[in-house]
Amino acid sequence: MADEALARIDETAARTHFEEAFEGHEQAFESFFFARFLGLTFEYLPAGVPDVEKEVCRLTFPVNDMLRNPQGSLHGGAMASAMDISMGHLVKKIAGPGATIELKVQFMRPVMDGIVTCEGRFTKKGRSLSFMESRLMGPDGKLAALATATWKMPG
Repeated sequence: MADEALARIDETAARTHFEEAFEGHEQAFESFFFARFLGLTFEYLPAGVPDVEKEVCRLTFPVNDMLRNPQGSLHGGAMASAMDISMGHLVKKIAGPGATIELKVQFMRPVMDGIVTCEGRFTKKGRSLSFMESRLMGPDGKLAALATATWKMPG
């Protein structure tokens, strides 16, 4: 227990990470500061179809010390944020910027290390409101969290 109380984030690594996120950010989809801070990469599927036909926004990001809770696992807030981003970026890709109306997250298992994958998709697409889900998997491919959300569609 004493070691946990003394555990600290590597200050040099944290400053470097922050600076890299800051230097490359724009207040735009995919490159806004928080997405860069989390280390998100974006992929829209299926590949090779027009944007309006995309069905999934897949994000990946590495677990790092700055994203851990005091128990050493990926913080639930980081998980919820990534899932929200996966849904919001899919809305933006197919229709323009929308807004989260409500978000529910169920946490199923901790993610300790490795690359996290998050996939946002529609469960029911509407003109003014849509229902979505996002699934977050750890590096073992097992479901670690599930988010469901209601989205206000653009227009």
